[in-house]
This record gives sequence, structure tokens and C-alpha cells, in this order.
Amino acid sequence: MQFNDREHAARMLAARLVPAYGTSCPLVLAIPRGAVPMARILADALGGDCDVVLVRKLGAPLQPELAIGAVDEAGRVFVNDFARQTGADDAYLAEQTKRELARIRERRRRYTGGRRPDVAGRTVIVVDDGLATGATMIAALSALRPQRPARLVCAVPVAPPDTLATVSRYADEVVCLEAPPAFQAVGQFYRDFPQVDDDEVVAILNPPSPGAR
Repeated sequence: MQFNDREHAARMLAARLVPAYGTSCPLVLAIPRGAVPMARILADALGGDCDVVLVRKLGAPLQPELAIGAVDEAGRVFVNDFARQTGADDAYLAEQTKRELARIRERRRRYTGGRRPDVAGRTVIVVDDGLATGATMIAALSALRPQRPARLVCAVPVAPPDTLATVSRYADEVVCLEAPPAFQAVGQFYRDFPQVDDDEVVAILNPPSPGAR
């Protein structure tokens, strides 16, 4: 299956999620940036709230798009089992973690002005536009679990089966529309897969108040 774009994928996810969570006022948290427009669509469909969970992938040496791990906002690091095979030693991981933490802090300031969502006691749905290695999703779920959500759900349009099996250990439920065994990259499952920029994220997360002119 191929999705037309992120909006199409989000509406299909919403159709799957509404029967179970449409009356629970869930908190829908996007992994920026691509998932932020999707999270807004899901939150509106579910009658919930939209925000972000900030994690950053750690890219492999000479292959920055390959996630060998991820770091969360508190500085906790998840490292994939194969990371060492890519040439990532302790010094490399420490340098990458420091750099990505600085980016997380800047995003928190820019996206929400420092505001952080309160997840305790709520149904929390973490959304991304797709999973490859699953490192960032695992880091996001691991960061949220200690904050005691009532239920922690991972929702994605597409992911490889082995990644889903791994991620399922960190969530109470995983909702995935497609799990093709022949998986190369998330973008191959979208006809239109443009970049989402920071200005769009800020506009989605900070809508004008009712009556604002």
C-alpha cells in the first residue's frame, strides 16, 4: 500500500483509533517534524490534545540517515544492537548525544516556549509518519512511561515487521496500518512526502486563540 501523503495516512490511522479512543480525550504526541501535521489531524478526530515528544535519532558514522539510536529530552540514550557494527564507539555516541540534546532544547524553546505536556493519567498516543529501525519511537515511549500515562499507544502508518515486534515491548498497544517485509525507507510508502519545516510545526502547536485577530 502507498499513502497519498501524510494527511491521507493520518486519516486512515484516525479511522482505526476512533473506535477505541474517540471518547477518552487522548493526548496525541508527535515525533517532530513530519508527524506533527498528522498528530493535529488525529487529535481533532479523537477530540484530544496535540503536542510533541522531543527525541532525536543518533545517526551512524558516514550514514547519518541510519538511526543507530536516539536520545530523549532528559538525556537518556537508547542504542540499537547493531550500532557498534557501524563504527560508532563510545566517543562518537557521546558527541552525537551532546549535539542532538542541544537541538532538542532549541526545539522545545522554539516549538512550545518551554511548555511540556502533562501525560500523567492520560491515554497518550505517540505518532510518527513511519518507523524504520524504531529507535526514536522507542526513546519516546521510554521517556513517557515513567510519567505514568494511563495507556501508552504507538500509532504509525507503516513499519517493518521486526521493528514492530521490538517497539511493541515498550507500548501498551501498537497500531500500524501496513507492515511490509520488503522495507527500505519510510518515504517509499508515500506518493508525496515533503519536508515539514519549523514554521509549520510552530503554527500547528500554537494556534491562534478563539477570537484572535
